[in-house]
Amino acid sequence: MKQTTRLAAAVAAFALALTGCGTSSGDDEDDGGATGTEAQGGFTAPDVPMADQVGDYEDSLSVLAWPGYAEDGSTDKSVDWVTPFEEETGCQVDVKYFGTSDEAVNLMKSGQYDVVSASGDASLRLIAGGDVAPVNTDLIPNYADVWPFLKDRDWNSVGGQMYGVPHGYGANLLMYNTDVVTPAPTSWSAVFDDASSYSGKVTAYDSPIYIADAALYLMETQPDLGIENPYSLDEEQLAAAVDLLKKQRENVGEYWSDYLKEIQSFKTGDSVVGTTWQVIANLAKDEKAPVEAILPEEGATGWSDTWMVQASTESPNCAYGWMNHIISPEANAAVAEWFGEAPANEKACDLTSKGFCETYHAGDEAYAEQIQYWTTPIEECLDGRTDVSCTTYQDWTQAWTEIKG
Repeated sequence: MKQTTRLAAAVAAFALALTGCGTSSGDDEDDGGATGTEAQGGFTAPDVPMADQVGDYEDSLSVLAWPGYAEDGSTDKSVDWVTPFEEETGCQVDVKYFGTSDEAVNLMKSGQYDVVSASGDASLRLIAGGDVAPVNTDLIPNYADVWPFLKDRDWNSVGGQMYGVPHGYGANLLMYNTDVVTPAPTSWSAVFDDASSYSGKVTAYDSPIYIADAALYLMETQPDLGIENPYSLDEEQLAAAVDLLKKQRENVGEYWSDYLKEIQSFKTGDSVVGTTWQVIANLAKDEKAPVEAILPEEGATGWSDTWMVQASTESPNCAYGWMNHIISPEANAAVAEWFGEAPANEKACDLTSKGFCETYHAGDEAYAEQIQYWTTPIEECLDGRTDVSCTTYQDWTQAWTEIKG
């Protein structure tokens, strides 16, 4: 009841900010969309209108989400942050879950979904394709409480124009079996140059974006390659990362994308070292697997997910209402604990269980600076180079197929 009361107050406050309906260009210029910073290689987004006012709620909202981001009580009756939103706004929510970023992009391109929880390896694809609209954060009161270091980043904005609201984030950590992997590793070399020590029991994330993990390692171990951003690779740099991953492949027992399978693999000893998420490490420990997870000395890749709005949505008011609701302290805290990630809203940490935000390093800016967040590779080099074209996500997808054989 206490939570419902707080939600009602938040929604009421939000309603006061709603004055009508309207849109404007997503850029101050009249003849084009937002233009990226020098670090984004001058990338120009399509000119998609942005809401400048929000009016009465429509009747429905179609949500496209990672599993666990839009729970409505059907998984666990005690886990429901959709129904309170429906009761307060009248927007009836229909949720579709997706399993990969590629699936999310394809579904969003169908135009059938109003909002999506996009990871950084999907968000720029959606922006570049004109599938999502710039977001007027002035119409989202809870945006003010989002950690500043998650705002205006390469994966969720173009030229300072936000294309969504940050939701949650985390690092891709190195997990190891403490009985087998000794001494305790401090570097990603455990899964690259030293992977043969655990041949057949190395595990890696099954996605083209995992190429960035190899690039991150090469940034430190082969500086002559000139890699400044693991998501901004020219052909030579991509080839070096692919070569490293092909060597790793000889020692990989299995690639994972299902976290439950990774937990089981570490419990049985089929995997003893590999990339993971903090929530996986926590669950593995709960199930008595002898594991630890660390942020290696080279730093790590990671994710910062963003709620984005369909460019052609017929429910813009419900969409803005949803974004304000889902990053509210109450909902953001609930999602973060259920999903296992750091919340984006600073005030959410006042509502999470004791020690949760410390475990997930929520708000720890020094820790966050060590994370290279998933960002869609595009032709315009994200490291600012203009004398060369960079490889695209499509190139990475083809390379990943080649790596796995």
